[in-house]
Amino acid sequence: MTKRDYYEILEVSKDASPEELKKAYRKQAIRFHPDKNPGNKEAEEKFKEAAEAYEILSDPNKRQRYDQFGHAGLGNNSGFSGFGGGGMTMEDIFQHFGDIFGGGGNDPFSSFFGGGSSRKGRTVNRGSNLRVKVKLTLEEIASGVEKKIKVNKYIACSTCNGTGAKGGSSYSTCDTCKGSGHVTRVTSTFLGQMQTTTTCPNCGGEGKIITDKCSDCAGNGIVKGEEVIAIRIPAGVAEGMQLSISGKGNAAARGGVDGDLLIQIEELRHEYFERDGNNLLYEHYITFSDAALGATAEVPTIEGKVKIKIEPGTQSGKTLRLRGKGLPGVNGYEGKGDMLINIQIWTPKSLTKEEKALLEKLGKSQNFQPAPGSRDRNFFSRMKDYFE
Repeated sequence: MTKRDYYEILEVSKDASPEELKKAYRKQAIRFHPDKNPGNKEAEEKFKEAAEAYEILSDPNKRQRYDQFGHAGLGNNSGFSGFGGGGMTMEDIFQHFGDIFGGGGNDPFSSFFGGGSSRKGRTVNRGSNLRVKVKLTLEEIASGVEKKIKVNKYIACSTCNGTGAKGGSSYSTCDTCKGSGHVTRVTSTFLGQMQTTTTCPNCGGEGKIITDKCSDCAGNGIVKGEEVIAIRIPAGVAEGMQLSISGKGNAAARGGVDGDLLIQIEELRHEYFERDGNNLLYEHYITFSDAALGATAEVPTIEGKVKIKIEPGTQSGKTLRLRGKGLPGVNGYEGKGDMLINIQIWTPKSLTKEEKALLEKLGKSQNFQPAPGSRDRNFFSRMKDYFE
């Protein structure tokens, strides 16, 4: 199914401020909240859709990628995160965006719907995200690559299976919240009684109390460890671009949702090429005689060497374009760039007596006098044409 535009979903303009995005998401979430639309699958999907849109647009890096590449820059197979590809549940949405609504507990909407929400589940712990840098060559960027990296992070304790309790079962139901993870208070106001639900202060929203802590993890359920993670880098990524792998960050304390692994791309300098977007720039030097008489030359590309033709009378600074010999866009978006070859005529730095005499004689010929025509435009005009 074709994804809708995120700005359209939230009913905001593309230059909407973070505060405007938050306000728009809150409006859509309240409108399509499952408790307000019981049994309405379409409303539930729109509720999730609004959460996905806000998750992307509220993150500056993800918003920049979306504005530049659209949904292709956030594809499920590209390694980018998002509710649409992360399989997050309704409870995850409530937990992730609860601060926007200022509500307590797992469901931030309870105060809006008279406290009658059926979603007063236990608080789900979430592990912190990890950030790593991955260095890539242009060749790896051109074709995409799989990297295996060793990451030091918090992992689930194997002794207690991440529960934090000795033997994995040394805990009891919280007496304060009776296992719900939340407590409800009723206060009287001039408008009548108001019911509010907050996280249980006794168990921190977990609904249970550890009676005998695991000695290896001190009851936290996590220990320091390491993991070798395979990362699939899609073709066409660029310096500074950030990818993420859901659930590969730090493990959550006493179970829950693991954090994400954030991968920042670092581009290694190439021996021959400079990168300009998806185009590759290469400077090729030729002799004066090849420029005057014409020749064929062999030049490198990201895919191997190719031959180019030097036309007779080629001027220094002329740029040749090899279409499709640049880098691909992310996930094929925007197609492949070109390779631009800047021709430079090499001027000898030292000459023999005979070479000097020969050049002095040639220099007096009328054909050797500069006579630029309309086609021999200056460097700035040529570059303007190439990059417009």
